[in-house]
Amino acid sequence: MSLVRRLRTLLVAVAAGALSVIGFAAPAGAATSSTAGTWNPPNNLVQPLNEVWRHVESTYPDLYGFKNYGWDQVMANRGSLNYCVRWESDQPVSAALRDQIHTALKHQSKKWIDSVAGFDGFPYNDVPVKIVGWAVKNRSTLQWTDNSVDVYTGILDGGGAPQCAPDCGRFFHQDGNYSKCPGGAARHYDQSLWLTKGFGGGAGGDWGQRIGSEYMVGAVNQDNIHILLHEIGHTYGLDDFYDWTPTGVGGFLMQAGTADRITEFDKWMYRDFWRHLKSRYGL
Repeated sequence: MSLVRRLRTLLVAVAAGALSVIGFAAPAGAATSSTAGTWNPPNNLVQPLNEVWRHVESTYPDLYGFKNYGWDQVMANRGSLNYCVRWESDQPVSAALRDQIHTALKHQSKKWIDSVAGFDGFPYNDVPVKIVGWAVKNRSTLQWTDNSVDVYTGILDGGGAPQCAPDCGRFFHQDGNYSKCPGGAARHYDQSLWLTKGFGGGAGGDWGQRIGSEYMVGAVNQDNIHILLHEIGHTYGLDDFYDWTPTGVGGFLMQAGTADRITEFDKWMYRDFWRHLKSRYGL
């Protein structure tokens, strides 16, 4: 499924979209160059980057009109992101595991932001990530009693999965009106981290990311949670590469199953998306 279908045809933030089936095949070296301030990719990446953007322009039906990329969310919040976790599992969650998941999400998100900090007018060196809520079927699954996050129970999507209050979700209120959210704008969520028992691969879009709960728990302390990283890339607009490979490159994160971290090519594709969208923010 194309990225735009994944981004926009989810009428509620519940459908899985296309699965990015990521069975890690071979490691790829991490990018080692410092963040570039202007558009000056290495010579060997100029042609494949041009090919990628031409492909994006020809296959995304509303590339420039779509206004809920991860970029739009960061800019609307003036440099931050709020998440709500959809815990579609009966595995108990301790306060310690809750905090580990939060730390891991912040770490993975930062890897992408670090790739664009200081580049071509991007205004933030850091984009804090806050988890403001958890959604579960049964409150007893969450083994904490503090009120550090909102807890949503009894709100289910059409497939019976727990979801966070639509009144608080940006996907449902892209005009920024959270007047019906119990906690107001401060407790709104921009994206969902949807963790589903038995879910293979992943899915990602403007609504957030979906991966297996067992996978997330098992990888929570890893430096690179590569399926989550891949799906975050989709949230910022990056495409999949199931049926073609840009000239002269291979083994990069957005080419599912070929890399376990953000590579140099991934970073330049990410920067390329920013430089094509930044004018909408007056930059």
